[in-house]
This record gives sequence, structure tokens and C-alpha cells, in this order.
Amino acid sequence: MSGYEVIDAGRVPVKAWIKGVPVEDAAAQQLRNIANLPFVHRHVAVMPDVHLGKGATVGSVIATKGAIVPAAVGVDIGCGMAAVRLAGARAEHLPDSLAKIRSEIEHTVPVGFAAHGPGDWNRNAAEPLLGKLEPWLDEKHPKLTSHRKDPVGKVVLSQFGSLGGGNHFIELCIDEAGDLWVMLHSGSRGIGNTIGQYFIERAREELVRRDVHLPDRDLAYLCEGESLFDDYVYTVGWAQAYAAANRAEMLRRVLVVLHRHLPPFREREEAVNCHHNYVVPEEHFGETVWVTRKGAVRAGEGELGIIPGSMGAKSFIVRGKGNPESFMSCSHGAGRKMSRNAAKKAFTLADHVAATAGVECRKDKGVLDETPGAYKAIDDVMAAQADLVDIVHTLRQVLCVKG
Repeated sequence: MSGYEVIDAGRVPVKAWIKGVPVEDAAAQQLRNIANLPFVHRHVAVMPDVHLGKGATVGSVIATKGAIVPAAVGVDIGCGMAAVRLAGARAEHLPDSLAKIRSEIEHTVPVGFAAHGPGDWNRNAAEPLLGKLEPWLDEKHPKLTSHRKDPVGKVVLSQFGSLGGGNHFIELCIDEAGDLWVMLHSGSRGIGNTIGQYFIERAREELVRRDVHLPDRDLAYLCEGESLFDDYVYTVGWAQAYAAANRAEMLRRVLVVLHRHLPPFREREEAVNCHHNYVVPEEHFGETVWVTRKGAVRAGEGELGIIPGSMGAKSFIVRGKGNPESFMSCSHGAGRKMSRNAAKKAFTLADHVAATAGVECRKDKGVLDETPGAYKAIDDVMAAQADLVDIVHTLRQVLCVKG
């Protein structure tokens, strides 16, 4: 028996792993709009953390032939997760209060709109990446850089190793055996946003040029074989590499902090660094296609991935089963069940404090939109995708740094 349900769609089916989890009507309609695009390959796969997004539904996997929808990839290009288990550091080694560790992490890794000062840049890691982007942009797309208040080079270097805002986070977790893990969530920062917005606008212009009418202009696409498509593939690939390197740099900085507070430890082999907002070429059902994972993780057979819960909920290290019907994918988290504005209205500060009891984290009104009750129940989400992944480790957060 398959784990998915088929949502009535148009040109291709929508196969959704949503048993026992809610899906808004608006998200279902958005999925139908995507399924009606002429270049979608076989079907649209929907993960149990599905919710309404901009351009495409968060928690969707869209395989396409001959075209890419930049807004489906989004503006937080390469956003994803990194996690590592610490050998030699266990729960009993933690101090009674984690407030000092949280403060030091927040000082070492800029959060929100903050960035590093020039003396804090890790040039050895960031400058080679910049060298692959800046000259290329100057030649190919000077308009992408000319409208910015700050030079691209300054943004790329100063934001490298910074967390950003929204639902990005750094956590210290304990697994079922009492071992400590560091887990974090971030993407390509301001430069990824700039790249995403730029090519979304170019795709909209192409839609007008072709005189194509879509139910949502955020589904505007770039066609393979055209120079603009090639330029997007190059630039989005760069942003995805930057995002992965950014997570690795943050992880390095967090481990430096932890070495000051814990017994000697080393990283174990279970380190994971995976995107969940990205596009890559892959082979599915015998054909090479472009796979856009919008809030979804690749879960090929034997591949490790990360599915985080909300601030007060458990998270999971998973191993993919390689299910072909999901295009070898799984969810990227619990998924929102209400918008940020709705969450701020629905929950009080007392609700948030109670929901995050036992976790060293922000407990102020500024994070009410990220409170656990704003998200779907992670256990329901995991149950709905039992044929996509196996759970390897179950983690509970004891410290959370929010962007």
C-alpha cells in the first residue's frame, strides 16, 4: 500500500504524503497550478510538511524537462541543514545553565541582519567562492550588482558564517543515547536573495515576451537552451555552494565555542550538510530532469538527511529509502500550520515559555511566530512519510539560537 494520496489536479497528478496532517485549501490550489505547467515531469510530489509558499508550495518536489521556475527555488537559495555528533561530549558534561554558551554562540555567529566585521571574515573559505561569482556577474549580469547599496564582494564576505533571520537557527541537541549534537539551519544569505529576486524578475519578463498567461506570475519560467537559463543555472549553483560553505563555517565557529565549555571531543562521521531549497539535474524514471526541492530533502537510498522539529519539539537524523515516487525526497521539517501573523495573534508569551520549557532560547515576543504551536506535530509528519525515510537518531533540543 502506497503512503501517498492523489490530489485531483490537471495535466499531471499530485502525489501527496499527507495522511494525518492538515493541508490548507490555498496550498492545494497552488499545487494544482504547478501540476498544470506544460513541462512538469510525470507528477508533483508533496511532502507532509506542505504549506502555502510564494511561487511554489513549500514541501513540494517538482521535476521539470526543459524549464526551471526560479520562484519555485525561491530567494533563500540553498537553504538547508547541517548537523554533527560530538564524540566524547555527552549530556552529563553540560553545565547546569546553558545561558553563557548561548551568549557566546550569538556573539561568534551573527544573527538576524547582523554580519561580520572585516576582521572576522574567514577569507580562506569565502574569497575563492567570491572569485567564481564577482567577475562572472560583471561580465554577464552587471545589472544584478549595480542596483545594490553594498558591493557584492562586501555582502559575500561579511555575511559568510552568519545565520540570518526568520526560521534559521543553531541548536545543541541530545540524542537517544545521551550524545551531544550541533544542528543548524541557514542558507545563502543576502546574496542568494539578490540572485533569486533578479532571476524571478527576468523570468516574468520572459513570460511577457512569450505572451504566455499563467494563473500565478510567480510560476514564470526560464527555458533550457536560452542564455538566461544557462546564466541562472550557473548562478543558482554558485549560491547553493555558498550556502553549504556558510553552514560549514558556522558549524566550525560553534564548535570552537563548545570546546571552551566541554571536555575534549571530536566530530563523528555522522556529519550531514544538506539543502532543502534548491534545483539540480537528476535522473528519474529513466530521464534526466531538473528537480526543484522547495522545502524538501533528497532521500536517496542510504543517504542521510535532517528533519528538524520546531523550537520545543524533537528533530530527526534520517536515512533515505530512495522511494522513486517521491523523486527520492522527504520533508524538510514539521511545516507551518499557521502564518507568522496568525501565530503572533494566537499565542501569548506565556504559551511560548511553557512550550519551550527546558530549552535555553529566546523567550520574548519577537519569536512568537516561531513558537512550537505554529507548526504541525512532528510525530504526525514523520508517520506520514514512513515509506520515504528511516529514523536513525531522535534529537531533543536543549539550546536554541534563533535568527
